[in-house]
Amino acid sequence: MPPPGPANEVDALHAVDAIVYADRMDITCYREAELTREPHTLPAAVYNLAKHLIARSAGGVVFVPIRSMQYLAILDREEFVFVDNQYKSWIEVAWQHFHPQARTSLEDPVPYEAVIYHPDGFATMRRLMGEFPRAMQLLDDREQPDGPAKVLKFEKRRSPED
Repeated sequence: MPPPGPANEVDALHAVDAIVYADRMDITCYREAELTREPHTLPAAVYNLAKHLIARSAGGVVFVPIRSMQYLAILDREEFVFVDNQYKSWIEVAWQHFHPQARTSLEDPVPYEAVIYHPDGFATMRRLMGEFPRAMQLLDDREQPDGPAKVLKFEKRRSPED
């Protein structure tokens, strides 16, 4: 059984607010030895949404609660890791080594490597492809722009004949 996490660990899966960014929370995660490493592709819409959320975060890290699975996805510029509520701070699955430059269009899938650290990770991978995009979309839908906005009025240009 994995040792308990740090004393100040927050159980983000049960947080009231689903929008949790790295500048408001600190989580330490641990890895077991890899069970397997497999090549996969991530649909463009999923990859692009993840990168959009990361770009909007203050610290470059986004915590995405996947409530339907009781998992937490932690996204940064290098990898996406998934931790189960049961094992708290132990990484079960990680998606690493994204190669967006391998695609010829923004609509093409992005190759990456999936690393499984726990035997449950094989079943988790199948569920993540359906649940993870929904959780990210929920997060994106709830996030409101916090900067000032201004509506510009454009005057109709007069033609030389007028």
